[in-house]
Amino acid sequence: MPRGECVQSHDAQAIAVEPADQASPWRVVHAQRPLGLERAKLESLFALANGTLGVRGGLEEDHSPTQGSFLTGVWERTPIEYHERFPGFARSTDTRIPVPDGVRIGLRLGDAPVHLRKGEWLAFEQALDLRAGRLERTLRWRSPGGATLEIQAERIVPLDTPNLLCIHYRVTSVDYSGPITLESALVASVNAAEQGDDPRIGTRMKGGLSITASDADPTLASICQRTQNSHIRLACGQRHRVMQTRLAFARTIIEDDGSVQQHYVADLRPGDSVVLEKFVAYAWSRPEGGDSEASLLDSVATTLERALSVDFDTHRSDQARAYAAFWQDADLEIHGDPAVEQALRFNLFHLMQSTPQDGSGSAAAKGLTGEGYEGHYFWDAEAFILPVLACTSPSRARSMLQYRVRTLDRARNHAREMNHPAGALYAWRTISGDECSAYFPSGSAQYHINAAIAFAIRLYMEATGDIDFLVHGGAEMLFETARLWQHVGSYNPRRGNAFCICQVTGPDEYTALVDNNYYTNHMAQQHLRYAASIASQLERERPHDYARIAMQLDLSDQEIAAWLSAADAMYLPVDAELGIFPQDDDFLDKPRLPIARQSEHGHRPLLLQLHPLTIYRHQVCKQADVLQAFVLAGNAIDKASKRRNFDYYEGVTVHDSTLSASTFSVVAAEVGYAEKAYSYFLDTLRVDLDNLHGNTSHGVHMAAMAGSWLALVWGFGGMRIADGRLAFAPTLPASWGGYRFGVRWRDQHVRVTVNKDRVEYALTEGAQLEISHCGKTVRLNAGHTVSLPLHAPAQSVLKGVIFDLDGVIADTAVVHHAAWKRLASEIGVAFDDSVGERIKGVDRRGSLDILLERTARAYSEEEKEALASRKNDYYRQQIETFGPQHLFPGARHTIESVRRAGLKTALASASRNAPLLLERLGIADLFDYVVDANHIGRAKPDPEIFLAAARGLGLEPSECLGVEDAAAGIAGIHAAGMKAVGVGQAQALAEADLLVPNVAAFDIRLFTA
Repeated sequence: MPRGECVQSHDAQAIAVEPADQASPWRVVHAQRPLGLERAKLESLFALANGTLGVRGGLEEDHSPTQGSFLTGVWERTPIEYHERFPGFARSTDTRIPVPDGVRIGLRLGDAPVHLRKGEWLAFEQALDLRAGRLERTLRWRSPGGATLEIQAERIVPLDTPNLLCIHYRVTSVDYSGPITLESALVASVNAAEQGDDPRIGTRMKGGLSITASDADPTLASICQRTQNSHIRLACGQRHRVMQTRLAFARTIIEDDGSVQQHYVADLRPGDSVVLEKFVAYAWSRPEGGDSEASLLDSVATTLERALSVDFDTHRSDQARAYAAFWQDADLEIHGDPAVEQALRFNLFHLMQSTPQDGSGSAAAKGLTGEGYEGHYFWDAEAFILPVLACTSPSRARSMLQYRVRTLDRARNHAREMNHPAGALYAWRTISGDECSAYFPSGSAQYHINAAIAFAIRLYMEATGDIDFLVHGGAEMLFETARLWQHVGSYNPRRGNAFCICQVTGPDEYTALVDNNYYTNHMAQQHLRYAASIASQLERERPHDYARIAMQLDLSDQEIAAWLSAADAMYLPVDAELGIFPQDDDFLDKPRLPIARQSEHGHRPLLLQLHPLTIYRHQVCKQADVLQAFVLAGNAIDKASKRRNFDYYEGVTVHDSTLSASTFSVVAAEVGYAEKAYSYFLDTLRVDLDNLHGNTSHGVHMAAMAGSWLALVWGFGGMRIADGRLAFAPTLPASWGGYRFGVRWRDQHVRVTVNKDRVEYALTEGAQLEISHCGKTVRLNAGHTVSLPLHAPAQSVLKGVIFDLDGVIADTAVVHHAAWKRLASEIGVAFDDSVGERIKGVDRRGSLDILLERTARAYSEEEKEALASRKNDYYRQQIETFGPQHLFPGARHTIESVRRAGLKTALASASRNAPLLLERLGIADLFDYVVDANHIGRAKPDPEIFLAAARGLGLEPSECLGVEDAAAGIAGIHAAGMKAVGVGQAQALAEADLLVPNVAAFDIRLFTA
């Protein structure tokens, strides 16, 4: 099933940092009563986890239907039903299902149950303490009868005890006198959410957890369950510590649905408090496991006994110490923007807490915070999440890779299902290791998951040097996935015997089953070369281990040589006309998807609007494959090529995937598009805090959270790995005073601090380390800080000037104006100066759309084409009479002075008649290159026309200067990365770098002196 979300309107109550005068970037606070859908969103945001157990952040007294708890190891298998099944189709899907939830503590005043929704909320605050790894909440509540209570709750899911939940719960009477009952419950789980019309949410599951036993006594309450199809047994139990002697055990209840309760009662007077410490533990078997119900209950009892051996304060302190170690390595700080720092910490918090540490699982798309995507693992675990953890928590990165090692046999089986005689193919979406995608065009066809896992192995090995991982499964996994490319691809004599990979789907699921997907081919090339290099390394450094692995896999020198031959012959073409890398063989031949169709159904992603074939037939990206390849393996690609590809693919990408923004941010930062880099950074930074995609209620977006760190460190920090060495080329976003981040590297720790004009590198752990700063080697020693100038792109020497035509060189704008005005009169549309100003610098079709905004009727495409042609006829009739006398005074002299200065000249005009005009004006020979509307697909202010002109001159955009008379043109020049000269009035051209009243006043010496 395809993945991806589309941006929706922001929530009215976005989670935000506290006021600046009392803000702490370490706390995420919500201080309004959660209502409606807001409640489910907050449960996701405030979820706690430890990689094994996840508990959503609902209130203890609330009976929310979306509150739940999850375990990495508890899931159900459901057969996939097809009307037509073919060989190799996935036969079942795994679904992580809710387990008994131990959050619930109900209240009763006398005989009346407390229903929070019926009372008055006098004060409320829920806060996630990121530094300490706990959830805190206070509520002052007045009952309908006038009794006022203050409730304080604190919750942790300990990192050092993977199957435990701890709650500290206090109720204080403000003005109430009388009995109070605390009803502590284990709520039996329900089946997973149904997907309805949205395949991203859940599944139509069969089976689920059924109750096998429920029991409760004054000491222990427990529930035992078993899944119907995966045959996983589960036991859950709760115990309590009563902090006041007057709070006494009252009774137990076993409900019809298997839920269990233990009740505690006390008498309250104003000012009195009662405190209950609650501990909930879980134990479960492996699928088809032999653990008995009794042995699981014994395990639960042992965990609870240990938990009760110390008080809640001790658990709290242990948790804070565990988080402190992580934050010390992350070493994160943003100067001047506490909201950004808070959001980055929030994202890192969820990444760290959602990854198992024992190799039992990976990082699910929604972590352990909700039911979205059924709890499945995808390629983004290795491509987005693992890179963050490899540099901040290497043990967690290793655990993710160990999960892949553990499921290698499943990947081998999947390769056979896909008719490959050898090798391993990892499932596109899975929990158990088996393929769970019922829609193979955007599921099993995504062979690039093998390359993502290889990329993750490489990054982890570079960051840690953990060769023991390689000899205990890592190398075997790398080799088995590499050898699969030999069975997927082939040498094509029609393409010069290049190695081609056909009928696969890249990360951009809006283009499926294609030949020579650039990302897949590029990453497969890197995979094959890395696998060969590891074979060589192991043969040198661990010959006995390598001999064992090679014998076990029947791996020969000839096969490794074949890997290298395929990598060297990999088909990775460059489009001769556009100078970009085609996303696949046919991508550039397709029509673009009209913008109107994209917004026809509001802001829902295209995958929920259109039949897949409609999407596949158009040039539209959910996320850009080519740019993703640059981020993961683009060190050898020059910046000019990256910039051209960024410019092109930005225009066809709708960012329906939450993975997209971080990729665009990293590439934009690298190619010098600072404003775009920051804008995309913000898009990935607050995906969940601001619920930008409208579905945080299903769980947070783990890869987008990882993307915010990547955008910071790989993007603004410019971090790359070159020849096994850390390399940095930092830049500073304009709105920040500075920033800091830490990287753990080969058992050492590097702190990078970026200020307004300096970068400081400090080795906070370790003896000595060599890094690279802006291409120069820097040696770091323990206890010393190296301070260097902040990287600033060198100012390019001006080599070319790009002129607009209308309004700069000649007054053809009045001819356009007259032609449009005549057409408007003929079709009965009012035409005034405001319309005339708006169409300046806009191409013919764009101008027509502006004109038709005032019509009362809709025009068909055929009618619009006829109107545009009629206007053009009027225009051409007028320019047939043009001659050199129609040049603005000094125009010819200005252009000639540019050429005399040794600079190249180009014309960038929105007019399709520009070549004819130049001939009539007698200046065609003064331009080295001409771009008009016939050569571009997007009008100003899009930078396409100026970028095309720079390419035509053979220059970098930064080496060019643009001259324009319209605001849209100035914006397009700046977006292209060029300086802009405005010709005309200051009011309309305020953004220009230099303003001149007319072209005769333009002096090229101002830019060449």
